[in-house]
Amino acid sequence: MERKVQNNNADRAQLRESITKYFFLLCALLSVLFIILISIFIFSGGISFIQKVGLKDFLFSTNWKPLDTPPSYGILSMILGSLMITFLSCVMAVPVAIFAAAYLAFDCNPKVYKFLKPALNLMAGIPSIVYGFFALTVIVPIIRMIFGGNGTSILTASLLLFIMILPTIISLAESSLRTVPKSYYEGSVALGANHERTVMKIMLPAAKSGIFAGIILGVGRAIGETMAVILVAGNQTRPTFNILKGIRTMTTNIVLEMGYAEGMHREALIATAAVLFVFILIINICFFIFKKRSEKI
Repeated sequence: MERKVQNNNADRAQLRESITKYFFLLCALLSVLFIILISIFIFSGGISFIQKVGLKDFLFSTNWKPLDTPPSYGILSMILGSLMITFLSCVMAVPVAIFAAAYLAFDCNPKVYKFLKPALNLMAGIPSIVYGFFALTVIVPIIRMIFGGNGTSILTASLLLFIMILPTIISLAESSLRTVPKSYYEGSVALGANHERTVMKIMLPAAKSGIFAGIILGVGRAIGETMAVILVAGNQTRPTFNILKGIRTMTTNIVLEMGYAEGMHREALIATAAVLFVFILIINICFFIFKKRSEKI
């Protein structure tokens, strides 16, 4: 009797494991399916529009006037705006995030850590529109007071994104640093290296995979951010390399004009989304290749 009960329990456990296994498989397949459907929708509309207008006139023209007669759909200025704001924000955020993660992982007092870690998690969960209002009421007046103008510019948007992507990079970098075996640190110190040299030369390189993952997510959030950037970037469709002037990004262009766009104008915005999707894929592939090469060194 007891053996029969044990067999029944084992069968039930095996059944639960099988159900759980196939449920997780279904979730994974659904994720892949959603990505495929999104890609089909974006690229089918985007490629057909580019074929009508021409790749040169779409990607390498700065003249965006979809409501004129004849209309023009050049998005080069918005591509430059997206890349400049993303680049500046990441240049500021990556070093700060790595050093902050190292501090949290190795030097932070436990009592201080109990305050800093929840605060960091809270920053990651704040809606982007709240960040945008913060920048509009705090950062914009400061930029206006220091540099003049109206305060909405590439620099303002970059500073805002710098604040927004910090929690993502710090959290993943810290988690990666904590997975490095303590024997690495102890061995380095035993050989005569001081604490700072051990952290910089041993622990950070050992955790580079997780740090790269955090940087990738940070870059993805920066280039794809919309609502916060709308409030502080200036939204001028013009090419400029002056960080004190306003510019429009690809994401803000889609949000600002999709509500009233129709016909070719709507197709142009979908094609802009396809270009943005390609940029994100290229960034991820480049980071993946760089990570693989660094692992071989």
